[in-house]
Amino acid sequence: MKKNIRLTGTGGQGLILAGIILAEAALLEGKNAIQSQSYGPEARGGASKAEVIIADESIHYPKVLESDYLLSMSEKAYEKYNGGMKQNSVLILDTTFVKEVPNEKAAKTIAVPITRLAKEATGREMTANIAALGILSALGIVAEEPLKQAILHRIPKGTEELNMKAFEVGKNAVK
Repeated sequence: MKKNIRLTGTGGQGLILAGIILAEAALLEGKNAIQSQSYGPEARGGASKAEVIIADESIHYPKVLESDYLLSMSEKAYEKYNGGMKQNSVLILDTTFVKEVPNEKAAKTIAVPITRLAKEATGREMTANIAALGILSALGIVAEEPLKQAILHRIPKGTEELNMKAFEVGKNAVK
């Protein structure tokens, strides 16, 4: 089984790191994974995306052509990257910044104020990317324990408790 995931947002929201963590978690699960990224010329404020392909079989092309899952954490990124969704895909919107936007291809739309919930739980907006990973875990994209292990491997030392709190907030937001 192959899963094509596109994480989109604004530069500075940490979605490139989230893509790296997601791919690492898939590898820890014994799956094949590849991660790629792109962003506008602005380091912060421009639309960015990270793509992750997770598969049991070999991956022959490193880019997501059609996504099974699209996470959008900014209006600008949603507008730029919402094309290319598979029929019956899952759309996850951070309603802190994205108005609910119907997408005819999405079989399921999950609208959660990811950034607001992360900030309320941790006091820091910058943990929203980890809360988003909690949502992806709750959807079964990767198992929880390998994902937590990958998060702890990639986050700055001293922020473990804060980030695990954000992860739990995201995971519980869709239960």
